[in-house]
Amino acid sequence: MHEQSLINNLLDKIQRLAATEDGRLIAATLRLGVLAHISAEHLREHFEQATAGTSLEGLRLHIEEQPDIHHPEAQDIILDSLEFERADEC
Repeated sequence: MHEQSLINNLLDKIQRLAATEDGRLIAATLRLGVLAHISAEHLREHFEQATAGTSLEGLRLHIEEQPDIHHPEAQDIILDSLEFERADEC
């Protein structure tokens, strides 16, 4: 259940931010703290399951793992950036 609430929160943020941008959302970059209690592989698996059949299905997910347990964001999953494909880039 912990993972599902993390994923739901993440998807909500992505959708809200994407709605304010022009272009097609193609990728998201996350920073995963070492103390976030979820591995990058597990996060990716839950993300792919949650986005299956939605407008976010196929979104490339880049996960940058933060290995420092003393980093201020060591317990966090941070949505770092979104990447869009503009109509004139097609």
